[in-house]
Amino acid sequence: MQNQYTTIVKPEGDYWIGWIEEVPGVNCQEETYEELKKTLEITLKEALEFNRKDALTAAGSGYPGVEPIK
Repeated sequence: MQNQYTTIVKPEGDYWIGWIEEVPGVNCQEETYEELKKTLEITLKEALEFNRKDALTAAGSGYPGVEPIK
């Protein structure tokens, strides 16, 4: 599986706003396009790590292991 995500970005007044299409809740607002790209990347990484930890917690103990999806 390839880790590729789609950003939706638009200027809004004095700011740029953006979303990661594939991950609900990942959205940011910055004063420049470059800052927005960096912030979206950081926020996406944090959301994926949070979701990963949440899934492992929900699975509890006794599961055979974690396997990548291909």
